[in-house]
Amino acid sequence: MPKISGQQEEGVQSVVLALKLVEFLAAAGKPMGVTAIAQALGTTKSRIYRHLQTMVHHHYLLQEPELERYMIGPRLVALGRGMSGNLNLAAIAAPILHELRDSLGHSCVVAQIADDGMLVIETVSGKSPIEIGVKFGSLLKFHTSAQGKVALAFGPPALRQRVLSQRLEMLTPHTMVSPMVLQNELNLIEAQGWGTAPNEALIGLNALAAPIFMAGGRCVGTIAIVDSIQFIETVPSDDQISRIMDAAARISALMGFEKPQED
Repeated sequence: MPKISGQQEEGVQSVVLALKLVEFLAAAGKPMGVTAIAQALGTTKSRIYRHLQTMVHHHYLLQEPELERYMIGPRLVALGRGMSGNLNLAAIAAPILHELRDSLGHSCVVAQIADDGMLVIETVSGKSPIEIGVKFGSLLKFHTSAQGKVALAFGPPALRQRVLSQRLEMLTPHTMVSPMVLQNELNLIEAQGWGTAPNEALIGLNALAAPIFMAGGRCVGTIAIVDSIQFIETVPSDDQISRIMDAAARISALMGFEKPQED
């Protein structure tokens, strides 16, 4: 095998830094300055500046003329749109969804974030002879479903703000219709990494959901188990939580997501 020269190694490192820079700006969702980018990526301002200018020149990034901050450019937007159709969340998640069903026995569901709720795009029936679950193609409300609340907790801030500013429909006596109460619930979900919705959409029904992320850190959907409150209690078991979190992490990794390293 030919030896990799120092110049080739530098080239590879430069490509890796450029990709991390793009992922950082995409996840930020707003224009960022050189100093903030350099600090986030752990490198020098001069090195970041050279990369930024090159990508601006080729229209992958845009630069604000007055504030000298940078944002995703038109070529990256077009590239992202073209690639999004190739990332089939349902197909990627299906094998892990079946493993989750086999290990826990509950109905399992993958849903993706839509404008008006969580769209169910893949389901696997549970092992019980009594069918309890949600139908393929169903649209779950954000504030009454575990999937929806997880999406609000980890999705775009604008989505959370929009839902909290709307009138929240009460489906059962347990439905959260107070924006303040729902906000507190979302804060808890964000801190623990998972969410439930016992008796909130239908009396006797509960779900346990965790977020699915794609490259860049954007939440694109959820994976959940669904069953009677008898089998998924208000506070799920440690085993149920552990398995749903592991399944979500594995699907996210297949979607290109890399969990940030803790300091």
